[in-house]
Amino acid sequence: MSDIYLNNPNLKNAGVEIQWTQEQAQEYVKCLENPVYFIKKYMKIVNLDVGLVPFELYPFQENMIQTFHEERFTICKIGRQSGKSITCIAFFLHYILFNKDVSVALLANKLATARELLSRLQRAYENLPLWLQQGVLVWNKTNIELENGAKIMAAATSSSAIRGGSFNILFLDEFAFVPNEIAEEFFNSVYPTISSGASTKVIIVSTPQGMNHFYKLWNDSIQNTNSYKSIEVHWSEVPGRDEKWKEETIKNTSEEQFRQEFETEFLGSTNTLINTAKLKNLSYSSPIKMTRNGTVKIYEEPKETSTYFITVDVSRGRGQDYSALSVIDASEVPYKQVATFRSNEMPPMVYPTLIKGIAVQYNNAYILVEINDVGQQVSDILYHELEYENIISIHNDTRKGQSISSGFGKAFTMGIRTTKSTKKIGCFNMKSLVEENKLIINDFDTINELTTFVSKGHKYEAENGRTDDMVDTLILFSWMVTDAYFKELSDLDTRREIYEERIRMLEENMTPFGYIQDGAEFENFSDDEGQVWQVVENSL
Repeated sequence: MSDIYLNNPNLKNAGVEIQWTQEQAQEYVKCLENPVYFIKKYMKIVNLDVGLVPFELYPFQENMIQTFHEERFTICKIGRQSGKSITCIAFFLHYILFNKDVSVALLANKLATARELLSRLQRAYENLPLWLQQGVLVWNKTNIELENGAKIMAAATSSSAIRGGSFNILFLDEFAFVPNEIAEEFFNSVYPTISSGASTKVIIVSTPQGMNHFYKLWNDSIQNTNSYKSIEVHWSEVPGRDEKWKEETIKNTSEEQFRQEFETEFLGSTNTLINTAKLKNLSYSSPIKMTRNGTVKIYEEPKETSTYFITVDVSRGRGQDYSALSVIDASEVPYKQVATFRSNEMPPMVYPTLIKGIAVQYNNAYILVEINDVGQQVSDILYHELEYENIISIHNDTRKGQSISSGFGKAFTMGIRTTKSTKKIGCFNMKSLVEENKLIINDFDTINELTTFVSKGHKYEAENGRTDDMVDTLILFSWMVTDAYFKELSDLDTRREIYEERIRMLEENMTPFGYIQDGAEFENFSDDEGQVWQVVENSL
């Protein structure tokens, strides 16, 4: 029988006896009792710059190893590229070497990731001295079995991955990235069996990704309402990372991405407009195209047969609140957010040109502008100076409130002046659309804002220190969808008929001398909220 496994000179075959020296026997006892000692002295890892090197543990990594060794249940909230995966691998290497008849399940959000974890453990095992190794019985991409009875397997996280198996350690890598429904099913079906043993361990390690099952487990551990020992590692604990590194990383990603992936923030809150269960399942898409330094994000190119609406929120462009817009495909239900703009540096005088450019691209989309504050300027420039016709006008009725107008009559404005009433209606409609899957949100910033769009008294708005400008664009759209005129506009055939009817009405109302000024533009009235309105006559 060969001393090596399957012609691999770095692996000892099962049944091969090795006579230890006294020094080796003493070393074995030290390694058995102290996993940190074993890892520091005998484990090697591949450094991209210098090749094979000893694994020099950082202080937080030593703490992780010791906690895994002492605790049954551990949950770790750790940012990207911090060495969390190799730290876990180091612990499992020690565990299968020095424990008989144990089984370990390495589960990740993807099978490829789980296999990569196992392959890294295999490389570390192959670089151990042969006298310290256990003989190998099985060695492939998804399984290891040693002659001491220890087994380790790699699989994607699912309720079926380990069904029927008996495991001493269940390791869940990047658990926050497992779809919430799978995560819940997994814990409901598998966790009771795993946790029923007297010494079984569950180790969960992940970077946050929204308010999902990982968030709940972590939050419960912090509040001591479950049995998990929590470990949090800040990016600054990783050697080589300082403020300069932070600035460079943000420049190459975004502040939002940095907060989630390195500051390990959960992008979510309590008392949100959208229920927590739904927020857990909302996922953003990667833009297929970005322009204007990433402020314009395209998620879907215009379709020739689609009807688009653009809802516009306007700020003063002074680095505070954001100007924002959403492009919505309203051709069918579910409606779909297909493009966005968000910037706090866009001057109101320049904003209309950007809006028109996007609107023209999306089949001359209908535009609804919030005209509170400087929004009126944006609407006026769009309509009068840039001569963009598809601006949605709003009829203002003292008794019935606001509604989409054909643009004729005395009491109308080119855009909507939001009030408590319109925002309340918009919030109610948006909640229904999102929770009933009638509005698909692709944009990360929008979802991020939704997770912090919370109840404050009798209204909903952003938490202190957060923004809700992208949410406001969806509120505008949601207010609009139940309007009878919206339903006509969103139908392509009806849209054409309406346009032709507007031209006919123009022609019928014209006199040989043009329009006659009757002074109606100076007429004022108050709505049911006590707000004073000035009636503006159509300039056509």
